[in-house]
Amino acid sequence: MKVALINPAWRFEHSIYFGCREAHLPLELGYARTLLAAHGHEALILDGALDGLDADGLAQAARAFDADMAVVTTAPSYLFWRCAPPELRIPADMIARLPDVLTVAVGPHGSSTPRAALRKTGADVVLRGECEEAILALADADGVPDHVPGSVYRDADAIRVNGEPQVARFVDAPPLRWPDAWVRRHAHHHHRFDAAPAGPGAEVEASRGCPYACTFCAKIDFRDSYRRRNLDLLLAEIDGLLAQGVTYLYFIDEIFLPQRLLLEALRNRDVKFGVQTRIDLWQPDMLRLLGEAGCVSVEAGVESLTVEGRAALDKKCRMTTDALTERLILARRHIPFVQANLILSAGDDAEAIAAWRQRLQGEGVWANDPVPLFPYPGSPDYRLRWGLPDDDAWERAHAHYLAQFDSMSDIQESEPLPLAELERLAPGVP
Repeated sequence: MKVALINPAWRFEHSIYFGCREAHLPLELGYARTLLAAHGHEALILDGALDGLDADGLAQAARAFDADMAVVTTAPSYLFWRCAPPELRIPADMIARLPDVLTVAVGPHGSSTPRAALRKTGADVVLRGECEEAILALADADGVPDHVPGSVYRDADAIRVNGEPQVARFVDAPPLRWPDAWVRRHAHHHHRFDAAPAGPGAEVEASRGCPYACTFCAKIDFRDSYRRRNLDLLLAEIDGLLAQGVTYLYFIDEIFLPQRLLLEALRNRDVKFGVQTRIDLWQPDMLRLLGEAGCVSVEAGVESLTVEGRAALDKKCRMTTDALTERLILARRHIPFVQANLILSAGDDAEAIAAWRQRLQGEGVWANDPVPLFPYPGSPDYRLRWGLPDDDAWERAHAHYLAQFDSMSDIQESEPLPLAELERLAPGVP
């Protein structure tokens, strides 16, 4: 088959989306392209931002490619599957522009709420869970989803759901290669604040999933079980990026766990990088190695300043707040930018939080003012509140989120619309 793999031209008018708006490499589509090519299919990745194409331009490119199947993501790259825009108007608009092609939606929406995602996007098929191997299975089946695990499709007046969200092997994912033009255009250094970009950035993936199950993390239906990628394959991908001029890497891993062999290998390469992790998992010698390896940005989840608050979030953290504080300060001695994330937790004292933030900032560590998080349908938090997600799960979570705020953050739209109204709004309408 000829498969067009499309990352839409994203827009976020009136959205509560708080992910980064810059272009990022569509890793899930890169894996899918590599697998499809290895099995005799022809695949083309089209990315709205990196190709500089709007929705109409992407549709024209897919038609020029003479695609048999078009796969459209419902979140901007694997990096943002856990904090996706709740609305589906952009992927739905993209799919509507491809009436003569078998259309397939992949992403967090179909993974958690498959029937709603099929209805809202208008896709012929939705694939649940991690999508790269499922895309290949569907292509191998000539686009017929009946026996493809994790597929969702219409059968007369019914919607069929073929099992649970799928989990890819990932550990042997081959090195990804990207067009030189994309790499040159990728000026963004994600979550870097120590210096202005000097050369292109890129995203890579050393591991997938997380061994923890914190209540706020949206990963139940995708990218859940922890797997570590073969180091030789990962380093081959990194070396290819460095040969293309990349100077900064961001590891999109849900949790970047200490891995001595990887850090020692990075120490021998001329590259800077950023990670997200848990500071309680890093011993002092590994923090020193992390800095020596080129890490310039750490985003560390602390979440709550009380033992009770962290326990309520199911953090399973064995360190005291004082110990976490000292570990963050130690990390800052080796790494130019360290951020401690807080979320709004019952029992946390506002004055204590302000004093703690002030102390950390005096040591060069940034700590955010705690805010409520969106209860994504793929998170334990959603299920603790309302049970298993149904077809109205995104609307329910969105209404709950809006009810908590008098104003949005500086990276969100100042006038968000209710989800149903937002999804009725044509893309691009201010």
